[in-house]
Amino acid sequence: MGKLFGTDGVRGMANMGNMTAEQALEIGRAVAYVCKEYHKERGTRPRIVIGKDTRLSGYMLENALTAGVCSMGVDVLLLGPLPTPGVAFITQDMRADAGIVISASHNPYHDNGIKIFSRTGYKLPDAEEEEMERLISQRALRDVRSTEDDIGKARRIDDAAGRYIVFCKNTFPEELTLDGMKIAIDCANGASYKVAPTIFSELGAAVSAIHVSPDGMNINDRCGSQYTDDLKAAVLKTGSDIGLAFDGDADRLIVVDETGTELSGDQIMAICAAHYRRKGLLKNNKVICTVMSNVGFLAAMKDLGIEAVATPVGDRHVLERMIEEDAVLGGEASGHIIFHNHHSTGDGIVAALQLLAILRETGKPLSGLAAVMRVFPQKLINIDVTKKPPLENLPELNVAVEKAEAELGDQGRILIRYSGTQPMCRVMVEGPTEEMTGRIASELATAVRGCIGA
Repeated sequence: MGKLFGTDGVRGMANMGNMTAEQALEIGRAVAYVCKEYHKERGTRPRIVIGKDTRLSGYMLENALTAGVCSMGVDVLLLGPLPTPGVAFITQDMRADAGIVISASHNPYHDNGIKIFSRTGYKLPDAEEEEMERLISQRALRDVRSTEDDIGKARRIDDAAGRYIVFCKNTFPEELTLDGMKIAIDCANGASYKVAPTIFSELGAAVSAIHVSPDGMNINDRCGSQYTDDLKAAVLKTGSDIGLAFDGDADRLIVVDETGTELSGDQIMAICAAHYRRKGLLKNNKVICTVMSNVGFLAAMKDLGIEAVATPVGDRHVLERMIEEDAVLGGEASGHIIFHNHHSTGDGIVAALQLLAILRETGKPLSGLAAVMRVFPQKLINIDVTKKPPLENLPELNVAVEKAEAELGDQGRILIRYSGTQPMCRVMVEGPTEEMTGRIASELATAVRGCIGA
């Protein structure tokens, strides 16, 4: 078996490879075993929360995980469809020992994934993931099981969505409402399809919600944070002040302004960082971003006198650095945005509420606030690969990169990396013009295909 846990848990095509019911059962057993060790000296019974998005395969994996956990003498609390950050919150709120999310985030419906939160609501530490992987790969738990009255129980938590709704609303300033504001929402036929419209309408907004009818197979299907055309049209048709696009598990946010223009996660962070700095809320005057953040974001932070600290791609890396630097704001261009003063993980709905609060407090349109950052033209090309040799060992590619960097000079940058969750190599180029950026990206993509093959 290859490495089980990637940069964001376990992920793959449902009912294949590591995403089978058999593997989910073993993961459930391993999570339960690690949690049980914590309770040995206390003599108490551990509990594990399980939530999911709206994928067809969620039923299969939910039942398999539940069976694995219960077979180890650990109880299960089933939440049903709920955003990933909602599962993190419920795990902490109910004093559970771990939270398991069944979701492949922004991937198509035929993929699924399993990610795990610790009892504190943070992503599971690497050491615990490695221990679980060891237990599974070595089949160390094959003969470890509970019997008789020690077998775990499973029950559904009917008010999980309500608890999460209250939590989200409490992150919005108490003295403000959304009365008179028009908001369009795209829930990607995913986990936020019920909670998101409720949250914004209960705060007073007139909500127009699209893609809120999941059927197990339409999650992220030409909708949500990666495909905003429908949301742009909805904003213009309804005259909305803002459009909010979430991905399948609602830990990402991409927004559309009142003119129908899409704003990236970098632009959202720039607006929030500038506002936080003005209000004295930006701890240590730092924002944590990633190497994928637009050059324009770095320039905007420099102009504002804010230190931008870059990490490798992945919200896990962003959060780790936020804790190290004691920063309250961090995130990714893809829309993972963490407000550490409110939550332990990226939360699309919480991020949207913070942005809406800024709209209310400033009285400015979103298009005006977005002027804080100039976006450099960026081209991202995803190349399917069957293997991932170290990029530094590909001399022809390195020559092509050197040539492109010489052409760009200090007017852009290049980043080529493998996806941590998919069999892809990503080529990202930023430059001074659309023409140059697109041409250089295409040339480098061709070089990647020539070295690795598609």
